[in-house]
Amino acid sequence: MNKDTDVLFISHGGGPMPLLGDLGHREMVDRLTELAATLSKPSAILLVSAHWEEAVPTITSGANPPLIYDYYGFPAEAYKIEYPCPGEPALAQQVYQALGQAGIPARLDDQRGFDHGLFVPLKLMYPAADIPCIQLSLVNSLDASAHLAVGKALQALNYGNLLVIGSGFSFHNMRAFFLEQTPDIQARNQAFEDWLERACGDTALQEPERAERLVHWERAPHARFCHPREEHLLPLHVCYGLANKPSDAHIAVRILGKQSGMFYWRC
Repeated sequence: MNKDTDVLFISHGGGPMPLLGDLGHREMVDRLTELAATLSKPSAILLVSAHWEEAVPTITSGANPPLIYDYYGFPAEAYKIEYPCPGEPALAQQVYQALGQAGIPARLDDQRGFDHGLFVPLKLMYPAADIPCIQLSLVNSLDASAHLAVGKALQALNYGNLLVIGSGFSFHNMRAFFLEQTPDIQARNQAFEDWLERACGDTALQEPERAERLVHWERAPHARFCHPREEHLLPLHVCYGLANKPSDAHIAVRILGKQSGMFYWRC
């Protein structure tokens, strides 16, 4: 892997709400805008979306993927959002080969478009839509160790000035977003966030121990309260599998009244 790869796990908020002026996403919008300003503008972006699951890791390989408005019940303007970034078939082929070389069956998909896990945060970070992008799916087994392995396989990529983004959410209990924000709910939310920050960033941990903690993330305090289903956490596993070191930065952000986190690695 080139030594000029940025790896970023983001909490991407609720559907298109960050683009619709929702006050509960103001901190998130500010943090993503600030992050983009601090990073070197990438040559291309590889994004792992929590909103795409396949039997094997699947990579968008079209030259100009359309947008997929994979959300429901929002105002008409949410379905008119544009983000006409190009695809990057050459990078898609590299990802496919890297996974194959690691013994991970994979698939290229030249028809699938970009879902809101990509176009919502990137419209905030890189509004010009002039950076080529590809998406990589999750594996529908939702096995944590499999996603660490996918990340490790991506270490073989040789693409200069690449930005890898895991687009998920460190807190994703949809029901809890609509409950009264009791001290108990806040404490459970914060306990998991504190655990995740230590798991990713504690420099006293050796990497095998860090990986073991992430594989067994369900043992964390209130893990299943924060993630009744883990698809929004697993993009983080891909990011860590690629970086294989403590995170260089943790960004705490409050989204829809919940503590959430983002993590950055320079590789």
